[in-house]
Amino acid sequence: MKILKAMYFLALAFVLMASACNPPAKNDSKSSNTANKVLRYGSITGLKPEKMAYYKKLHTAAWPGVLKKITECNIHNYSIYLKEIEGKPYLFSYFEYTGTDFAADMKKMAADTTTQRWWKETAPSQIPLPDAAAKGETWSAMEEVFHHD
Repeated sequence: MKILKAMYFLALAFVLMASACNPPAKNDSKSSNTANKVLRYGSITGLKPEKMAYYKKLHTAAWPGVLKKITECNIHNYSIYLKEIEGKPYLFSYFEYTGTDFAADMKKMAADTTTQRWWKETAPSQIPLPDAAAKGETWSAMEEVFHHD
């Protein structure tokens, strides 16, 4: 499901920003985390300039049901950042996954009706980068090149 992958990067953007959904810093797309270590995900998408204020407003009062689902799906330390580059706004999402089956948790999130409604609310504000758009997704995964605890 393409919405599932978009949620993968955006799930937390939506859940964290609006209190509740595509996503990576450590984007090796492993669906299981048998060592139960923290997996970090970073992602990026564009933001329509005319929707910037609305997007920010949504995320200042994220829906409690979305935030709850994000936590239930083992996503923590979820943040979305805004940066303007050459006059165009971009969103950067970061979260940490602590579960054991990322694919199953993302499927669970994507099946949640409250999260689906949230995505429908946030999607018109976003502009997928070409690689994500080609896959029918919203968020583009990012490669982690450095980390220090």
